[in-house]
Amino acid sequence: MSRKSLARFPIHLGLGAKAVPQPEFNGVEWYEAYGARHGDDGAEGRLVSLHSFDESWESWEMHPKGDEVVVCISGDITLHQEHSEGTRDTIALGPGEYAINPPGCWHTADVQNSATALFITAGEGTQHRPR
Repeated sequence: MSRKSLARFPIHLGLGAKAVPQPEFNGVEWYEAYGARHGDDGAEGRLVSLHSFDESWESWEMHPKGDEVVVCISGDITLHQEHSEGTRDTIALGPGEYAINPPGCWHTADVQNSATALFITAGEGTQHRPR
């Protein structure tokens, strides 16, 4: 296999310890196709992706079936979490630092200038809401 850009071609970590390169990411509809490709892996499947941001997120998201790991690669990210029992956390991440969004935790992020983050997501059943 040739090398690929993680920012353009995410990876699915599936059952049986499989790492499956994905088609090029092209927007929101990509996630629907991803679910169709790997839905049989259920909550054990993980999406590994890399995203760069130059502004704060416009929405909240929540993954009901498993943890999501957020690793700041460059820049600074302020992660906001609303936990299912009602508590809130604000976590400032710099390069090399990570946080975990537990199942059912609504989360969003603020970015001052620009930042890049690696995400390892249990994406089955992901929900979004406006910020």
